[in-house]
Amino acid sequence: MSYTLHPSEKLVTLFKKKPWQGTDPAKAHFLFVGLDANYAPAIENALPEIFGYLDSGVKFWQKYGVHHPFRLPHYQGSGKRYHDKFAEIGFRPEQAELVSFIELLDVPTTGVSSLDVGDLSSHHLDLLTNIFDYGSAKHVFMSSRVSNLLRQTKAFPWIPRVSLKMVGDLAVLREQSEQTIYQMYHLSCYGWQLSVLNRQIAQIRGFVESQYVKRLAN
Repeated sequence: MSYTLHPSEKLVTLFKKKPWQGTDPAKAHFLFVGLDANYAPAIENALPEIFGYLDSGVKFWQKYGVHHPFRLPHYQGSGKRYHDKFAEIGFRPEQAELVSFIELLDVPTTGVSSLDVGDLSSHHLDLLTNIFDYGSAKHVFMSSRVSNLLRQTKAFPWIPRVSLKMVGDLAVLREQSEQTIYQMYHLSCYGWQLSVLNRQIAQIRGFVESQYVKRLAN
């Protein structure tokens, strides 16, 4: 096993009920795929709001005005940088039902993880397949580490080793019907990658604004 299961039984139980964050990933229009949901060992005491969020990410966002508890002002722990960068995309609380996060691992972790294919649940991979193939997502985003690991499972033969094309600064991995799957930099990246990430974020913001205009028109 290349990860440490989080010690909180309550957290693990919530993930068994809903192995995602935000809205139901099968219904989301914007889907962000990560490796694992990682939390500090003492997250129960440090950030009790996490449980309300995992129970309903949509209600949490609409109540607190931020998409994740890591963006609450009293939290300064790990994971904050990722979600601060995500917030730059510009989703509004009223768009909460359009946004979902799902990871390759269906349990919460703590500490440093280095996932390999053997860590992944076949049941969860089947769930991901159904979401990609039959869900409502218009825009799906994942890092190269995510796409590489998915490709190694053999359950996603459509993931190319070289992107199909570039759309701006986003690499396209698949286009089908009204859905596009993109590869982008991890939201916690730094150094020379950061300038590209910032352009990718601006590009996704354009997708979001376009979707918002369409919903207002309807």
